[in-house]
Amino acid sequence: MQDVLIIDDTEINLIHLDALTKKLENCQSHNFASPLKALAWSAQRVPDLVIVDYMMPDINGLEFIQRFRALEECLEVPILMITANDQKQICYRALDSGATDFLAKPFDRVEFLARAKNMLSLSAARRKLANHAEWLSSEVRKATEMILQRERDMVFRLCKAAEYRDPETGAHILRMAHYSQLIAKNMGLPVEEQELLLEAAPMHDIGKVGITDNILLKPGRLTEPEFQIMKQHAAFGYELLKDSTSRVLQAGAEIALGHHEKFDGSGYPNGLKGDEIPVSSRIVAVADVFDALTSERPYKKAWTLEEAVDFLNAGSGTHFDPVCVQAFLNGFDEVLEIRDRFRDDA
Repeated sequence: MQDVLIIDDTEINLIHLDALTKKLENCQSHNFASPLKALAWSAQRVPDLVIVDYMMPDINGLEFIQRFRALEECLEVPILMITANDQKQICYRALDSGATDFLAKPFDRVEFLARAKNMLSLSAARRKLANHAEWLSSEVRKATEMILQRERDMVFRLCKAAEYRDPETGAHILRMAHYSQLIAKNMGLPVEEQELLLEAAPMHDIGKVGITDNILLKPGRLTEPEFQIMKQHAAFGYELLKDSTSRVLQAGAEIALGHHEKFDGSGYPNGLKGDEIPVSSRIVAVADVFDALTSERPYKKAWTLEEAVDFLNAGSGTHFDPVCVQAFLNGFDEVLEIRDRFRDDA
């Protein structure tokens, strides 16, 4: 059923136009003597055709058209303007204001029905096109989500591959990723960047797949030569991920390369300082170190929460970006919730 909006302050004209509209198939008319009331109705329900007179109280037909076109969703609705025979200039102004067509009084019944039918067909085609566009948009969203899901699956498997060779646990990866997202949120970063960190942070140590077992799995302290080899994992991770077309893997490459840089420039591999270090790497540095300190491993006891917080505060401005540290501590209740949600297996 198509809706036809009729606005005319003369009752006999409304009756006549309503009767003609009833001759159109599958149409329902909505009649108003007041153009302001018709505008209020249009704000709640978009018609398929508008038939409006020129001379009316409150506002004339030209002003009605201008206000109607300003309503959301009403920009493309066909409008038929009805004027007197001697009002050609009004007709031209109506077309400039947004009218689709006009008829001069007294109009021919057959001509009116033909024009109204054509404009209703135009409106139906417009709606069909809009529905098709929405369907296409929905299909694109579904396809995009499938691609993103495959990408997440690939990232997960990459991280699992590293996990098999690293004494860190899968729960560590989940905790530090959620800590990273929390820090980004408390720093006021856009939601899409927060979500990107959540997906990319787990790849921070992916480069450890390139480190030999006798160094990676060594239970005791590394010698200086061994530590120099271990530091190569940052560059390995970057090289592994950098050429991907995936935004998530590119972010993972940036994080892998920079999460061991220190705010004072004493970190590795490039000795970057302050804002030279990508913000994603500065965030992950705080999240990763906190979780590593508070997690028990075969080669070390877990630090207490108080000790780990003291370490972050002591390293604020030297090891860590002070803004990232404060953002982490400002959400400490959520930190505890994340820590409890992703516990290590016994």
